[in-house]
Amino acid sequence: MDIIRNWFKTISDNPQLTLLILLLIAATTALALTADILAPFLAAVVLAYLLQVFVDRLEGYGVSPWLSMTLVFVVFVLLALAIVFGLIPLLIRQVTQLTRQAPEFITNLQETVSHLPDEYPSLITPAQASQVMNQLQTEVLDFSQALVGSLGGTVVGLMTWVVYLIIVPLMVFFLMKDKDKIVSWMASFLPRDRQLTGQVWTEVHRQLQNYVGGKALEILIVAVVTYITFSFIDLQYALLLAVITGFSVLIPYIGAAVVALPVGVVAILQWGFTGDAGVAMVAYGIIQALDGNVLVPFVFSEVVDLHPVAIIVAILFFGGVWGFWGVFFAIPLAVVVQAVIAAWPRSTKNSEPEPTAAD
Repeated sequence: MDIIRNWFKTISDNPQLTLLILLLIAATTALALTADILAPFLAAVVLAYLLQVFVDRLEGYGVSPWLSMTLVFVVFVLLALAIVFGLIPLLIRQVTQLTRQAPEFITNLQETVSHLPDEYPSLITPAQASQVMNQLQTEVLDFSQALVGSLGGTVVGLMTWVVYLIIVPLMVFFLMKDKDKIVSWMASFLPRDRQLTGQVWTEVHRQLQNYVGGKALEILIVAVVTYITFSFIDLQYALLLAVITGFSVLIPYIGAAVVALPVGVVAILQWGFTGDAGVAMVAYGIIQALDGNVLVPFVFSEVVDLHPVAIIVAILFFGGVWGFWGVFFAIPLAVVVQAVIAAWPRSTKNSEPEPTAAD
């Protein structure tokens, strides 16, 4: 009990530490209670912060702040339009085609699996093969129906997305334009003595700037290289697989393992258990290996200093709390936790002053 009492006393006796804890509690509570209602605003805040990374880099090259913001925002709008009206329809078309071909793929896979007991009788029996295929057929068909239904959506859902496409870019523009005013206004509510909070934010901002800029470039490079590779070996749904492979780098270690499954399934459904399917999996493995061992050290000038175990724990914890978005933002949230731990005051109660020469 003394340990807990001393811990609370340390917090109560340190106004800056109390302020930091209250801010973290308030931010977490606000996100938990308003995430669904304020989703467009929160998305605009995240996008404005991401774009500010590139604005700061342009300013570092001597470009004026206004011109930097204008260039970055124009590029953002053009990319958003290209994604909404170019990439997303292609992805939806490939997903729909994949779900419609699922029964045909299952039939081909059943024929392939039915021969496995004859070729490898010691590994699988006819009863086991039949059981696996029946279960697989049920799961794939259920998933296909749910996916097609979700793509169809509703009129209300479509109108909501149209409104978001208009509102979010507008909010992003004003958040970037009036960033200094907004930050000053928010800071006016905080006490003047907030060095600890400023120290935590400075460390979080430093690491997130490197993380955001590096990850954006990494996603683009991995997706493009994957698309070129899969198109070269004539793997079906190359664009769809390239996009999910690109975004898999947001979840280190786990993302690469998860995306390997759809790549392997598409390759097997297209070619069966043949050398061509093996080539596709080897190509995917090489891309992931080059990403982790060559691209990441090259792109990141200062890698986020998190241990692999800490990254996995963060993904599991925040994913369990906030689902998909918890997994998506696991590393930035882990950076915040790390900065708080680094700034947390250490006890010096047991430290003794070193004797001087006069003693």
